[in-house]
Amino acid sequence: MTVTLELSDDALARLEAEAARRGVSIDSLINQLASRLPQRSGPTRRRKLGIVGLGASTSGRRASEADEILAEGFGQS
Repeated sequence: MTVTLELSDDALARLEAEAARRGVSIDSLINQLASRLPQRSGPTRRRKLGIVGLGASTSGRRASEADEILAEGFGQS
């Protein structure tokens, strides 16, 4: 398969240097590097953030009201 890549000069120089160090072509090096990537799995699941819901509001306002709170000037001195 043919693939065209747009690389910075620095990235290309790094690939050339590493390929030369290993004694392989750039194509072979990219194939080796890509083979180390995780296997493609099913649909990506969204992570739940562990920090969500840790605080308690003392104002009684909810996150669903964030746009209103910001419009009222929250955090501005």
